Amino acid sequence: MFVYMTNGTYEYLASLKKKHAEQQMYLMLNPKTALLYYETEGSSIFKSGRKYEVIEAAGTLEQSGFAVMNHIPVTEEGHPIFEYRFKTHVKMIEKEPGFKVFRLLRPAAGDTYIVFTLWEKESAFLQWKESASFAQAHEKQESLDGPSSVQKIFSGPSYLSQYTLPAEKG
Repeated sequence: MFVYMTNGTYEYLASLKKKHAEQQMYLMLNPKTALLYYETEGSSIFKSGRKYEVIEAAGTLEQSGFAVMNHIPVTEEGHPIFEYRFKTHVKMIEKEPGFKVFRLLRPAAGDTYIVFTLWEKESAFLQWKESASFAQAHEKQESLDGPSSVQKIFSGPSYLSQYTLPAEKG
């Protein structure tokens, strides 16, 4: 399964979503931009955009909620370690109140993975950030070679992007 994303204006992406109604697309907004996201086994319909492979998934996407994307640059040699660790994290987050969706996305190009989560609302995400499971998932884990080898899996600082998924009018 692949994920394709592109950014643009709300109006343009809404028209693109309508034009390709046969695809299950999700329109997301934040104060700076709009994003169109969809999952498929096929190729992208976007002229420009980003492609990711879904390597771990939980939950069913829907057009409502609060989405958080943690963009994490990972060195090539760090991919297996990173993927293993995050595959185990999904089991902890699934039990959290307000949790809807988890996707671990491997980039088709570049080194930045995305850990995508969808929550019922922003407050559910914020409550999770204060939880014991969040602390456990984000604690520094030492490898067999010691803490210095763990740092080698990251090629740069991570950052978050957050979006709302406005409920569709029906």
